[in-house]
Amino acid sequence: MSETTERYMSPLSERYASREMQYIFSPDKKFRTWRRLWIALAQVEKELGLNITDEQISEMIAHQDDINYVVAKAREKEVRHDVMSHVYAYGQQCPKAKRIIHLGATSYYVGDNTDIIIMSEGLDLIKKKILNVIDRLYTFADTYKGLPTLGFTHFQPAQPTTVGKRATLWIQDFVMDLQDLEYVRDNMKLLGSKGTTGTQASFLELFDGDNETIEKIDPMIAKKMGFKECVPVSGQTYTRKIDTRVCNVLAGIAASAHKMSNDIRLLQHLKEIEEPFEKTQIGSSAMAYKRNPMRSERIASLSRYVMIDALNPAITSANQWFERTLDDSANKRISIAEAFLAIDGVLDLCINVTDGLVVYPKVIEKRLMSELPFMATENILMDCVKMGGDRQELHERIRELSMKAGNEVKTNGGENRLLQMIAEDDMFPVDEAALKDAMRPEKYIGRSKEQTEKFLETVVKPILKENEAILGLKTEINV
Repeated sequence: MSETTERYMSPLSERYASREMQYIFSPDKKFRTWRRLWIALAQVEKELGLNITDEQISEMIAHQDDINYVVAKAREKEVRHDVMSHVYAYGQQCPKAKRIIHLGATSYYVGDNTDIIIMSEGLDLIKKKILNVIDRLYTFADTYKGLPTLGFTHFQPAQPTTVGKRATLWIQDFVMDLQDLEYVRDNMKLLGSKGTTGTQASFLELFDGDNETIEKIDPMIAKKMGFKECVPVSGQTYTRKIDTRVCNVLAGIAASAHKMSNDIRLLQHLKEIEEPFEKTQIGSSAMAYKRNPMRSERIASLSRYVMIDALNPAITSANQWFERTLDDSANKRISIAEAFLAIDGVLDLCINVTDGLVVYPKVIEKRLMSELPFMATENILMDCVKMGGDRQELHERIRELSMKAGNEVKTNGGENRLLQMIAEDDMFPVDEAALKDAMRPEKYIGRSKEQTEKFLETVVKPILKENEAILGLKTEINV
C-alpha cells in the first residue's frame, strides 16, 4: 500500500476539478502570494518614506518563489502560527530584509488579501469555462432552432417548441450567471493593510501620525497587486459578506447546470437526445445494453454540493463577532476552496456534454406526431367554424372524441386515431387532405425559431464576440 491508499484524498482533487483550479487553491499559490504581498508592502513603505533600502527589496524579490518549506514547517511546529513561520522562513533567506518583512502588518494582511486574490483568479477561470458552455450551446441552439419537438409542462405533453428554443432556456440561465459573476468579480476589493482591528494604529506609529501619508498605503498596495481598490473599512478581516457573495454566484451557476442536466437526463430517457458516450464506455456493471447519462448525473450531484455549500460562508458571515472571531478559519479554508473546485468540475462536465450532444430527429418526430392530433384540434375547430359550424357543439364533440382516442392509446396501447375519428364524423366538414395539412409540426411551434434566432443574435453573439479569445477550451473528464 502507498500513502495515497492509506489516507483520505478529496474526490474534488482526484476525480473532478482541473489542475488549473487545483493550483489556484494550492499551498504553493498561497505562499507565493504571501511573499508578493510582503514585497508590495515593503515597496509602499519605502516609497512613503520609511527606512527601507532597494537592496532589501531586491533580496525579497530574489527569493519570492523559492520558498523554503522545510524551514517554515519546522518553525510552525515550534510557534504554532503559520504566518509567523513563513515570516521567519523568508527572513532566513533574506537576512538583510529580515527586520522589515511584515512591518506594521497583521496576519490577515497576507491571509485575507491572498484569499481575495485567489478567489478573483478562481472567478476568472470560472468565467472562461461558463463562456465556453454558452458557446457550445449557441452552436447547438442555432443548429436545431427549427427542429420541432414536443414541449412539456409538468412533464406532460404540451404545445410544441423546437430543440434549439429549449436550449436557449439553458443559455439564458448561464448568461444571467455570467452577469452576476462579472459584477462580483469587478467589485472584488483587497483588504489592504489595516492592522489588528482595522484602525491602522500600527501605521500611525510608523509614520509619526501622518494621516495623509497613511491614506496612500491601501491604494498603493491595491495597484501593485493589480486591483482597483481596497475595502474602505474593515475589522481585522475583510467582511465575510464577500465570501457569501462569491459562493452565491457559484451556487447560481450550479443551479443552472443542474437544471440543464436534468433536462438532458429526461430527454435521454425518452431517447430523443443523449450525452456523449464512448465506444468502450460501460453504462452498467450488470446491464450491458445500458447507456446511463452518468455525466449529466454527475453535474447534478456536484451542483447540489455547491448549492448547499453556499450556506457555509453565509452562516460564517453572520457569526463574526465585532472586529473578528477565528471560528471562520477552519470552515472558510474548506468551504471556499471546495465550492470552487466543485463548480470547476461541473463546468468541465458541462463543456464536455454540450460539445457532444447527440440528437435523434426521428424519435423526436415520432413522439411529437403521436401527440400532435390532440394539439391540432384547436386549429381544426377554428377552420370548421369558419366553414359554418357551431363552435360550442364542435368543441363538445372534439372533447368526446379526444377522450375516446386517448383511452384507446392508454388502455389498449393503440395508435392515436383522433384525426381519423374526426374525418369520419359527419359534424366536421373537413376532408383528409385538410387534416393532413393540420398535422404539419411547424404550424404549432409558434415563434420558436424566430425567438431563438433573435436571442442568439442580440444577446449571445455579442457576449461571445467580446470574449472570443478565451473560447475553444477543451476539457478532460477523468472518470
